[in-house]
Amino acid sequence: MSNANAINAAPVKLYRNPKSGHCHRVELMLALLEVPYENVDLDMANGAHREPAYLEISPLGQVPAIDDNGITLADSNAIITYLVERYGESIAWTGTDPIGKARVQCWLSIAAGEIAAGPCAARLVTVFGAPLDHEAAKARAHALLKMMNAHLDGRDWLAADRPTLADIAGYSYIAHAPEGGVGLADYPHVRAWLARIEALPRFIGMAPSPVLA
Repeated sequence: MSNANAINAAPVKLYRNPKSGHCHRVELMLALLEVPYENVDLDMANGAHREPAYLEISPLGQVPAIDDNGITLADSNAIITYLVERYGESIAWTGTDPIGKARVQCWLSIAAGEIAAGPCAARLVTVFGAPLDHEAAKARAHALLKMMNAHLDGRDWLAADRPTLADIAGYSYIAHAPEGGVGLADYPHVRAWLARIEALPRFIGMAPSPVLA
């Protein structure tokens, strides 16, 4: 990977859990932008995310977080926004006018809200054993997918006539929704949208996670 703005700089360190869709969101953005990076997998089961050194980078002890040559930042949506402003053509990824920027921001909010409470939460139960209401999470996921499927009828992308941060923020947990018991068979426009993202140059996927018995 290479990027003119990253020449002579050390790779971006991405602190992550490899099973996290929030972390994959950032890794996908780094890959699409051709920004050199290295993954730092945290041993969260043994409290690595609560160590004082990591809390200096991510005060809430959450992943993902990055260290970009001394610039540290947590929160996946904040990080991908930073990356396109720092290393990409930000207008292409965030919108060319006020309404375009607002539409992208709307989907970033959906990623932090409905996606987190729906397909993400359902997957937290089946992959991580989180003590959440699985049936409620699946119901919220299907309500979201129904809306997205209607929205994508006649559209290639969520917020513009090209891929934007909206699509990157939405991809990981929608693509892996079946791991949470949320099937995608009834949402053909969503599945076509996922395929378009996966066809982007330099796309990298997130490895499937085993579901708890």
